[in-house]
Amino acid sequence: MTRETQFDIAGAPHLPPTVTVGGIMRQVLLALVPAILAHWWYFGPGIFFQIALACSFAVLFEAAMLRARQRPVRLFLGDYSAIVTGVLFALCVPPLSPWWVAATGMLFAIVIAKHLYGGLGYNLFNPAMVGFAAVIVAFPIELSQWLAPRSISPGLPNLLETMRAIATGGLPESVAWDAVSQATPLDILRTGVQDGLVITEIRGQPIFGDFGGLGWEWIANWYALGGLWLVYKRVISWHVPVAVLATVIVVATPLWLFGPDTHPSPLQHIFSGALVLAAFFIATDPVSGASTLKGRLVFGAGVAIITLAIRRYGGFPDGVAFAVLLMNMMVPLIDRYTRPRTYGHLQ
Repeated sequence: MTRETQFDIAGAPHLPPTVTVGGIMRQVLLALVPAILAHWWYFGPGIFFQIALACSFAVLFEAAMLRARQRPVRLFLGDYSAIVTGVLFALCVPPLSPWWVAATGMLFAIVIAKHLYGGLGYNLFNPAMVGFAAVIVAFPIELSQWLAPRSISPGLPNLLETMRAIATGGLPESVAWDAVSQATPLDILRTGVQDGLVITEIRGQPIFGDFGGLGWEWIANWYALGGLWLVYKRVISWHVPVAVLATVIVVATPLWLFGPDTHPSPLQHIFSGALVLAAFFIATDPVSGASTLKGRLVFGAGVAIITLAIRRYGGFPDGVAFAVLLMNMMVPLIDRYTRPRTYGHLQ
């Protein structure tokens, strides 16, 4: 005689998902913390205000658009995607940028680049880079007022001076913009080459460090460390970061060897500006980037080549944002020609 054992079975699915959008976004934010702290150390507390402003406007616009589209507000705000967009945008603007820069950037990033295309998962372009591209065109003066690193600055603005600059767009009368602000290393390189100076003469200025810009090279190191942690946790794949950095080395090295007076070294390119940030945190966006493994290599290589071209011949000293957006336009074509062969078919 046998006894039947009965088990209580709940409805499918029986196992909760191990990976969620919110979980991934939280890991991205955690990976950015070391670089944010380094940014504060070298350039003062303005970065915290920029992050707070950008995230506040991002959440505000996100909630407004979710209500307008009759989507569940609490559910989608809990995925942290708007927060990540705000943080990435804040890391690309000067620490003393006035509040309307963050407001305008998040308007274009969240409302136009994200929700007008259908919301999370449907945006064709990287939202943070759309927001940055909008403000760098709309507010070129505000976006050029970068602070000198702490070690060579006559005195970084204190907390109250930082708050006043962000709130009003101006510093107290006792503090002049020319005294605390300075062109970025990439801008100094570009201007110096145009003026006929050689790279060794340009790099003799105190704004430059061992490889790239003073302070910026350490921030880039922390970006790389956080990015490698994301690769280790399988939040991102290695393809895009390796393609971006390797392509910069492959393209910039021969130019530097044959023309060291007019072409920066590949390490100068890597450790200046937002190249490492883009390689690990921006170009790896799974929605606006390539979806195939080969396509990610092509996408990363394209970002690197366009960035180098803009830095050398374009009207902007960095060019990473425009490189990412231009490659976003190419993603459908890249995915089409890098599709893996279907199992059981010859083509």
